[in-house]
Amino acid sequence: MVSKRDWLDAGLTLLAEQGAPAVTIERLTERLGLSKGSFYHHFRGIGGYRTALLEHFEAQRTTRFMDEAERVRGDRLRTLMKLVLAPGPGPELEIAVRAWALQDAEARAVQERVDRTRADYLTEVCGDAELGQALYLVVVGAGQVVPPLSGDRLKSALELVLGRRS
Repeated sequence: MVSKRDWLDAGLTLLAEQGAPAVTIERLTERLGLSKGSFYHHFRGIGGYRTALLEHFEAQRTTRFMDEAERVRGDRLRTLMKLVLAPGPGPELEIAVRAWALQDAEARAVQERVDRTRADYLTEVCGDAELGQALYLVVVGAGQVVPPLSGDRLKSALELVLGRRS
């Protein structure tokens, strides 16, 4: 049985691959090989789905990272770097959400909250607001250049800002 989370994960993948306009009930049902009835079992409509998708993005790409960093004893910043650099939906998903935020007030509000939460957490972890912001800007900018920086190049850029090489 397909769960609500399966629908949301499929939506994040579709969003990363094709952008917000591609996130439709038809494309989601086609991707999962399911009926519209299955979609409506979990969501009232595409508006409710998109709200849930934005919440899922925030939970998976912000809250989960912070929670994992807090559970680790030791260097929270190193844990965050590993999570950010891990394989999976990375720059493409971040770019898609930022593009969506330019066109949609709800997506913009979520993106603003995500940016603020991430920057504030990095400031807390680093103990320095300017360093936290610089690290965050490197990660955001690395995803915006074409092509986006690879994991190794992003890691090198972050270590340069931190003043260390490994």
